[in-house]
Amino acid sequence: MLLSTPPAIAQTSPTAQKAEADRLLQQGIQQYQTSQFEAALQSWQQALTLYRALKDRWNEGVTLGNLGLAYDVLGNSPQAIEYQQQSLAIAQELKNRQGEGNALVNLGNAYGALGNYPKAIEYQQQSLAIAWEIKDRQRERNALGNLGLAYYLLGNYPKAIEYQQQSLAIAQEIKDRQGEGTALGNLGLAYYSLGNYPKAIEYQQQSLAIAQEIKNRRGEGQSLGNLGIAYGALGNYPKAIEYQQQSLAIAQKIKDRSGEGQSLNNLANAHSSLGNYQKVIEYQERSLAIKRQIKDRLGESFSLGNLGNAYYSLGNYAKAIEYQQQGLTLARAIKDRSGEGRSLGNLGLSYSSLGNYAKAIEYQQHGITIAREVKNRNEEGQLLNNLGFTFLKLNRLADAESTLRSAIAIQESLRTGLTDRNKISIADTQKDAYINLQKVLIAQNKPEVALEIAERGRARALVELLSSRFNHQSQTSLQNIIQAPDVNAIRQISKTQNATLVQYSIAYGEQLYIWVIKPTGEIILRSTQLDPSQPLAQLVSNSRRDLGVRGRASVKISQQPISSNQTDPLAQLYQLLIAPIAQDLPTDPNQRVIFLPQGELFLVPFAALPDAQNRPLIERHTISTAPSIHTLALTHTLAQRPKTKGGTVIVGDPQMPIYNGQPLQPLPAARQEAIAIGQQLNTTPLIGAQATKVTVLQQMTSAKLLHFATHGLLDRVYGDIPGAIALTPSGQDNGFLSAGEIFNLKLNADLVVLSACDTGRGEITGDGVVGLSRSFIAAGAPSVVVSLWAVNDQSTSDLMQAFYHQLKQQPDKAQALRQAMLIIKQRYPDPSHWAAFTLVGER
Repeated sequence: MLLSTPPAIAQTSPTAQKAEADRLLQQGIQQYQTSQFEAALQSWQQALTLYRALKDRWNEGVTLGNLGLAYDVLGNSPQAIEYQQQSLAIAQELKNRQGEGNALVNLGNAYGALGNYPKAIEYQQQSLAIAWEIKDRQRERNALGNLGLAYYLLGNYPKAIEYQQQSLAIAQEIKDRQGEGTALGNLGLAYYSLGNYPKAIEYQQQSLAIAQEIKNRRGEGQSLGNLGIAYGALGNYPKAIEYQQQSLAIAQKIKDRSGEGQSLNNLANAHSSLGNYQKVIEYQERSLAIKRQIKDRLGESFSLGNLGNAYYSLGNYAKAIEYQQQGLTLARAIKDRSGEGRSLGNLGLSYSSLGNYAKAIEYQQHGITIAREVKNRNEEGQLLNNLGFTFLKLNRLADAESTLRSAIAIQESLRTGLTDRNKISIADTQKDAYINLQKVLIAQNKPEVALEIAERGRARALVELLSSRFNHQSQTSLQNIIQAPDVNAIRQISKTQNATLVQYSIAYGEQLYIWVIKPTGEIILRSTQLDPSQPLAQLVSNSRRDLGVRGRASVKISQQPISSNQTDPLAQLYQLLIAPIAQDLPTDPNQRVIFLPQGELFLVPFAALPDAQNRPLIERHTISTAPSIHTLALTHTLAQRPKTKGGTVIVGDPQMPIYNGQPLQPLPAARQEAIAIGQQLNTTPLIGAQATKVTVLQQMTSAKLLHFATHGLLDRVYGDIPGAIALTPSGQDNGFLSAGEIFNLKLNADLVVLSACDTGRGEITGDGVVGLSRSFIAAGAPSVVVSLWAVNDQSTSDLMQAFYHQLKQQPDKAQALRQAMLIIKQRYPDPSHWAAFTLVGER
C-alpha cells in the first residue's frame, strides 16, 4: 500500500528542504503508478535522505515503506523486506497503528513474492488484527484480500475463496468499488485454479464491469487478461487472444510497462494452446525485454521459464534447459523459493524428455522439497506426479507406484471443503496421476488394483454428494462404499446388479483399457492401442455427423450416405469398444450389460454399434449406463428407499418459452405422446398452458414417475450446471426448469424420463456428464432415461409409448427400453430414430 505525506504534517514545515522532500515523495508515487520503478526509487531515496536530515520520523517511515514496495515490484524481495522492517520499527516507535498495519501488509506481500506463504500469512494476520483494533474497515478489507491471495498461492482454494468473499463483503459495505473489483478478480483467479472456468469468467466479467465504471484502466486491463486466460482454458482460443489483445492495448496506452509485459506473456500462453510456438517465443521475448528494462527480476525469472517451456513444446530440450537454468539462477538470486521450485520441476521434465532420468529425478525431488518447505500442496502433488511418471519410464515400478499414490493423496486432500461443482472442476485438473498409476499397476500385472484406481478417479463428487444427502435414509452404510473402492466392493456391486459391468479408461489417447466385471466376480482386463491419427473424440463426432442427428419438432432426420471408400464410424467404434470384449459379454440378451464410459465415450450410442454382420448391439444385449461403479451402488440404495405414496407427472408440449428472442417450436407429437402415456398410466397429463413451471415444481417432488416430452437445452440457464427443460412460463419465471434448480430439489421419483433433445449431454467431466441427468440423480432419482442427441418428434413419441407398454409388462426398465427400441427399429430402421435414448442408473 503506497503512502503519502499527511496534509496536516506537510503544512507544519515551511522550510524549502521539507517542501522538496514532500515533492520528491509525491513524484515517486506518480512514477511508481506509471511503472517507472527505478525512477521512483531514486525520488524516494532522495526524499529519505532529506527526511532523515530533518529528523522527520513520520515521513521517514512512510518513505521506507514506499521504497520497500518499489524493491518488491523490481523482484528484490530481500531488500524490500529490509525497508519494510525499518518502516515497521518507526511506526511502532511512534505508536502509529495505521503505519504499523501498512508495514505488516507490505511485509506479508514481500514474503509472498519470495514464496514464503506461511510467513506472508503470519504478517497479514497481524495486519488484520490491527485493522480490527482501530476499526479500519478499508485496511481490514485489504488484509483479508491479501490473506486470500496467500492461501490461493498455497493452493488452498477453499480458504482463499473464504477470505476473498469476506474482503468483497466489506468492499461492498463501505462502497469501495475498486476494492470490490479487486476481490471479484481474485475470486475469479481462485475458481480458475479449481478448474471452474465458467465461474471464473463470471467473476472476471463483474470485475471488468466495475473497472470500466470507475475508469480504472489498469484494473480493466487485468480483468481482460484474466478473462482471456479463462477462455483459453475452455478451448476458446480466438476469444482468449481477443481479450489478451485488448489487455495489451490498454497497457500500452496508459504506459503500464509491467501490465504490457504480463499481457504479452498471456498472449504467448494463448498461442501455445494453439501449438503456434514460434509466436509464443516472439511474445515471450518481448515480455522478457520489458521486464529486464523495468528491472522486474521476478517477472524476468518467470519469462525465462516460459521461454524454456516453449522450446520444450517444440522438442528443443537443450534450448529449453538453457532458459530454465537462467530462470532458476535468477530465482535463487532473488530468493524466490516458489519460482525456484517451479524451475526445478520444469528442468526435470526437460531432462526426462532427453532420457537423462537421473538428472530429471534429481531436479524433481529437489522441487518437491521446496514445495513442501513453502507448503504449496498443489505444486507438490503435480511434481510428485511428474516424478512418478519418470520412474515409470525407468521401469522402476514400485517407486512409481508409491510416488503416484502420494500425489493422489495430496490432490484428494485439496478437494476437502469444496462445493460439489468445484470438486468436479478440480478433479479434472488432477486426472494425470490416476492415469499414470493405472499404467504402472497394469505394467506390474495388477489389473484388479488398476481397476480400483480407475474407479477412484471418476465420479467421486457425485458419490460424496449422494452419500451426504441420502445416507441417513438407508440402513446400509454408504460411507464404506465411498472410503473403500476396493475390488471386493466392485465384485459385490456387479453381483447385486446381476449385470456385467464394462468400464472404460482412456490413457492419454494412446491406450484404451477395458475392464469386464461379471456377476460371478470374474474380472477381465482388455487393452487396445489407439490410433493417434484418429482420436476417439473425432471418431465419436464423425459417428454423430453420419447419423445426421439434428432436431425434434418434426425436423427431418436423414442419415448421411457413406461412400464406398469410407468406414462407418459406428462400426469403427464397435471394433474399438466392443470387439475386444465380445467374447466376455453374456450370451443371454436379457442379461444386462452396464457401460461405464469415460470422456467422449459418454456420447456413444452403444445400442446402435454394429458388429461385422451389421447387427446393432441392442439386438444381443440389454444395455444401460452409469458414470461409475460406485454410483450404481448408490442408485441401488436410492431405489430401496421406503416406498411412499406418489403420483405420476407427465408433461407434453408446453406453451413454449422464449429462447434467443424467439419462442421454441411447438411439439405436436410430444402432445400426442403425453396423452397416450397418460392413458396407459391412468394419469391426466400437463399439456400446453397447464404445464407451467410452477405447477410442475409443485407436483414433481412427491411424484414416483416423471415424464417430460418437451424441448431440452444444453445452455446454462441458472447457475453453473448446463441444461434446462422447456415448460410454460408463468408470472415472473421464464419457463425453463434448469439443471441447477433440479440439482437443489429433493425428489421421491423412481424413474425420470426426459423425452427431449440432448438431455443426456452436458459438460463432460471426470464426474460423468454434468447436466440434466446428473442433477436428477443428485436430487434422488435412481433411474433417468436421457437422449444423446436432438431427437425426431414422431419417432420419439412412438418409442416412448412402446417403452411404457413394455414397462407395464415387466418392471425392468433396461429390458423395457430394449424391447421398445427393437419395436421402433422395425418402423424406423435408421438408428438416429431409436438409438438416442439410454437408461442411466438403476434398472
